[in-house]
Amino acid sequence: MKKYVLVATSSAVAGREEEYNTWYDDVHVKDVLAIPGVKSCRRFSASPAPGMELPGQFLAIYEIEAEDGGAVIAELGRRAKSGEMQMTDSIDRTASHLGLWEEQA
Repeated sequence: MKKYVLVATSSAVAGREEEYNTWYDDVHVKDVLAIPGVKSCRRFSASPAPGMELPGQFLAIYEIEAEDGGAVIAELGRRAKSGEMQMTDSIDRTASHLGLWEEQA
């Protein structure tokens, strides 16, 4: 089995941070962890140093174990589009980015 990390940066719509974090912690993480191959999630909030620009208010790191990390991401997208995963309008979609990294041997 190969190991990957899915890194997601995101921000809440201004003034809706509490709603966003409640959704993320109570709904979204559980939905993503239900996808076969996704093993864990850790979340962080931005703490930029002076002069440092960060891509979002929040960072989530998901650990994935699968033969094909791209297939796991495709399943995540399928579930989001089909409505199997509950989404929220408290997320600033312009500040949301995903990246997949494979562990080096």
